[in-house]
Amino acid sequence: MPVNFSIIGGAGFRAQYYLRIARVLPELFQIGGLVVRDRAQGQEIEAAWGVQTYRSLDELLQNEDPDFAVVSVSGGAAMNYLYRLAEIGLPALTETPPASSLEELEQLHKELTVHGAWIQVAEQYPYHPVQEARMSLIRSGRLGRITETTVSVSHLYHGAALMRRMLGIGFEEAVIRGMRFASSWVGGPTRSGPPVEDKLTPLQRDLAWLDFGDRLGIYDFTKDQHRSWTRSNHLSVRGERGEIFDNRVLIQQEDLVPLQMELKRINRGEQENAEGYYLQGIICGEQWLYNNPFAPARLYDDELAIASCLDKMALYAAGGPAFYGLEEASQDVYLGQLIEKAIESGEAVRTERMCWAEGK
Repeated sequence: MPVNFSIIGGAGFRAQYYLRIARVLPELFQIGGLVVRDRAQGQEIEAAWGVQTYRSLDELLQNEDPDFAVVSVSGGAAMNYLYRLAEIGLPALTETPPASSLEELEQLHKELTVHGAWIQVAEQYPYHPVQEARMSLIRSGRLGRITETTVSVSHLYHGAALMRRMLGIGFEEAVIRGMRFASSWVGGPTRSGPPVEDKLTPLQRDLAWLDFGDRLGIYDFTKDQHRSWTRSNHLSVRGERGEIFDNRVLIQQEDLVPLQMELKRINRGEQENAEGYYLQGIICGEQWLYNNPFAPARLYDDELAIASCLDKMALYAAGGPAFYGLEEASQDVYLGQLIEKAIESGEAVRTERMCWAEGK
């Protein structure tokens, strides 16, 4: 039977991801209603997606019996829903960030997490196929102990989540230094869509160095870089025996033989292949590092990552392991805020051990 989940905040753009994933993977996911406060917006969603909407959480719960709820609202609005869901014992998968301030994150920890509330956070970037492939190579040990990573993929807490995962960092303290470089670039796509005119716009490139003592994380991001036609994402990982530089892999083996390989995406449906068009996985040399668990569904990488969050949440709601709880999400939001502080002040900033890191 497919897992049944409800969506709170179904009128936002993020809800479209969950609706599409459920439509493409009906054998795995089923929508058990959406909370859409505006009636007209709710009727539009019902007509477009063939799902039921409700004006309030109470109304939804009177008519639906979901396995868990996706809280897809702003950080400030999410807290009330998280408290209500914890009160009734319904597991919650909340969007990033899970709260709008450090004070609220501390409140969630002290009043919900420590009392066993079932909450996970939908941080999808680590579950992108290429990131899964990189992590598989790191876990194999072929790169040796990882000491450095440069993350130029997404902003602040998203970047911090990738950085900590690549370095194997938990809640260790760090010294952060940062800077901002200003220039101009040609305006490209934004969240609102493609550009409507060709013009130069101000550019701010933010860079930060997170020194964890024995490991170094470098943050590098420009607003809308991940949507740009003229700027590329970049991620590198350096270990004692080799490195990953975007899709290139360099390793020196113990027999002194150097290896030069690449992370190669394997798609079905190209040229004469008639299996349908979808990502099969990512291979490096003779080794498959990532196999698409949702093949042959036609989902792009961000949707595959969110589908992974849903799949892991289904296991968690059924009593399985946590995968990215409030503690992890709070730490990444905290690091993101200190990255901003270091950049804006031009001074070194030292992290402190927060309440959610106690005992970890």
